[in-house]
Amino acid sequence: MTGTQVLRCPICAGPFTVDPRSWRCTSGHAFDLGREGYANLLPVQHKHSREPGDTAQSLAARRAFLDAGHYAPLRDALASMVARSHHLLDIGCGEGYYTAALAPLAGTVIGIDIAKPAVRMAARRHPGPTWIVGSGARLPIADASIDTVCTLFTPLHPAETVRVLGLDGDVIVATPAEAHLQALRAALFERVEPHVPEKFREAFAPELMCVEQREIRYPLALSAAALAQLLDMTPYAWKARPERRAALQATDGLETEAAFMLMRFRRRASAR
Repeated sequence: MTGTQVLRCPICAGPFTVDPRSWRCTSGHAFDLGREGYANLLPVQHKHSREPGDTAQSLAARRAFLDAGHYAPLRDALASMVARSHHLLDIGCGEGYYTAALAPLAGTVIGIDIAKPAVRMAARRHPGPTWIVGSGARLPIADASIDTVCTLFTPLHPAETVRVLGLDGDVIVATPAEAHLQALRAALFERVEPHVPEKFREAFAPELMCVEQREIRYPLALSAAALAQLLDMTPYAWKARPERRAALQATDGLETEAAFMLMRFRRRASAR
């Protein structure tokens, strides 16, 4: 199956026929393509706000931060965990930094995000993958059609993820490890709550089990500009008191640590 054959109508789950301007399902639901080549498969009735997902400001900050290589070790570790696949799905693809790095590892790569500005940015820079505006809670993907599902720092929808996963497929999750950006969070909050990667094991049980876990840690020296970008792209700053954010932004930079947990999940024998 090609990328469009894996995709299904988000309204009726019917397959698509494709032409250069639009996708139309067998029930007649039509979805136009953006001029960058992405498809918007997020019906208005599936939105919880007028413009869901990350803002243009946050996306621009993320692109600048990632382009500078600050999270390149995570990108490389993720790619090393992905086995060659026929169909790879990146849920919450954002502006495409990680998805594009995975593109050589699969015959078809699909990046999906609920934020249309993110998908537009991704499609403009990386024309190879199939880019979709859509919801991880209602994936427009055929049952059991995906060999590898990747989800990085994205709210998890376990039932939908398991539904689209092939019998012998992998789910690879990237999430902050306990010590991720500890110095940054200490500057923003009076009380720092540790990240809990283990919650993903519980979320996927009983269908999936963790078969591999890898922690990536390295020092992160941030200039004032990089710190500002990081604050704009993470939810930490918006949860902090304004005076704490302002004090942090007034500094010349910050030394902290990046710490990520990569986890690979597969179906339990009893769920096959």
